[in-house]
Amino acid sequence: MTIAPEAPALLRFLSLEITGRCQLTCPSLCYAASGPTRSHGSMSEDDWFRTVDQAIALGAEEIQLIGGEPTLHPSFVPIAQRALDAGLRVRIYSNFVRIRDEHWRLFEHPDVRLATTYHRSEPAEHDEITGRDGSHKATRANIIQAVERGIPLNVAVLDGGDHERAEQARAELQDLGVHDVHVGKVRAVGNAAGTALPSTSALCGRCGDQRATVLPTGDVAVCEIGRFLTAGSVLTADLKSVLSSAQWAEASASVPRKTDPTACNPDCQPADSDSCDPGKNDPCNPMGYAPVTATPAAGVPTLL
Repeated sequence: MTIAPEAPALLRFLSLEITGRCQLTCPSLCYAASGPTRSHGSMSEDDWFRTVDQAIALGAEEIQLIGGEPTLHPSFVPIAQRALDAGLRVRIYSNFVRIRDEHWRLFEHPDVRLATTYHRSEPAEHDEITGRDGSHKATRANIIQAVERGIPLNVAVLDGGDHERAEQARAELQDLGVHDVHVGKVRAVGNAAGTALPSTSALCGRCGDQRATVLPTGDVAVCEIGRFLTAGSVLTADLKSVLSSAQWAEASASVPRKTDPTACNPDCQPADSDSCDPGKNDPCNPMGYAPVTATPAAGVPTLL
């Protein structure tokens, strides 16, 4: 008797973009074009719970809560707890502008991993990038508190063309006691793309490969960066139906793949537990990555 090989898992990692709202605008960076006037979207708490449960049934091992700023969603803690209670690892990407006591208690859970972005060591420069005065002071203070609490923290520093300042920020973070710091390149999506149309050249080449993102509308995208490639909604179909559909296969196939099996290791390798998060793209650079040796003209979106 011939035993058929087990079908590959449809899903190992799922990002839940639970809100488009954020205290910051990051006018030249935000891949999701989030901001204070954006909404939490169309998904109710029960919709998010159902999505987590369906992800578990499909073999998911980890979810990521992102936004916008996920801590602003009124169901942020219950959604995270739903996943933790089911035995999933939970990764949280926060801007660290405001962290409440209940958030710190959640962050201290052994199966929670925490990430944030630190733009510059100089407060005025950081605040200009985020579009909010005082954001540097708040984020830096909460980074220090995470270190003092012994919470493992991953921090991204985005290099938008000034590599020296990005490296200064990296050095400062390491001096503060953050061990997991990386400098990543800005991807030409969202606010960073300006008026340019979305392009798969901004993607790492692993999108849709046992991973997916559910947007605040309920739409399912190949990843948070590739949010322009969607196929179905968890508000009108279950997650398995979406990920098994011809539309999903077509959306995933439209992403150019890297042939080198270690090209995206460790961040975008489906066999690894790490997520392909918005900030961490070194060594997992976009497919269209090319070093920039000259300062681009003002207003011209450049993929770094």
